[in-house]
Amino acid sequence: MTGAASGIGEGIAKKYADLGAKVIVGDLRLEAAQRTVSQLARHDEHMAISMDVTSEQQVEDGVAQIVSKYGKLDVLVCNAGVQHISSIVDLEFENWRKIISVHLDAPFLCTRSALRQMYKQSSGGKIIYIGSVHSKTASPLKAPYVSAKHGVLGLCRTVAKEGAKHNVSANVICPGFVLTPLVEKQIPEQAKEFGITEEEVVQKIMLKDTVNGQFATVEDVANTAAYVAGFESNALTGQSFIVSNGWFME
Repeated sequence: MTGAASGIGEGIAKKYADLGAKVIVGDLRLEAAQRTVSQLARHDEHMAISMDVTSEQQVEDGVAQIVSKYGKLDVLVCNAGVQHISSIVDLEFENWRKIISVHLDAPFLCTRSALRQMYKQSSGGKIIYIGSVHSKTASPLKAPYVSAKHGVLGLCRTVAKEGAKHNVSANVICPGFVLTPLVEKQIPEQAKEFGITEEEVVQKIMLKDTVNGQFATVEDVANTAAYVAGFESNALTGQSFIVSNGWFME
């Protein structure tokens, strides 16, 4: 599981551990990943690894570590994420490339490495992408993020078709705004860009289209991730699960 030392990733890690899974907490920050592992149920069964998910070599090495210790890889959760708030006209190419790299290049690298292992296993595997409502729609000031999250949906659907004959499924979870450190950082940034208060950002931008005026929770996403990972057949593949308090409806 990538980006699992905090936020949504940490919540999924805890949920999986509670359900009896052996969890690999991958994160750029090894100490933070180790701290997360120490808080998991049966913490000695899990592993923390340092991984820059935009590095082809580090991804390959990380998967090799996992297989060396556990002998297989059943579920990959691609969760690592960053954000940058800017209008398109002011967006520097460097920041565009950073967001695309973390949100699209990294899922590709992790997927490719995981699939090579899953294809060897008679049990196959499951790949879960943490997308976003922005995999389905757009918001201003988030061009690279929206573009990458749309791309993740396309990657997932392709993996679902290619992986089927190897008993591998792929699905995307699309949360709305979840009050994680990543989202908390956006509130003052958007307030500055739009010239409004932070409270107005929350009420008039982030939550205005929800049915109940509430943030989705880490637990909401973790429960969905548990359901998808535990689904017994590959009848469930190539799908997106929108966890957004009704912000976006299909």
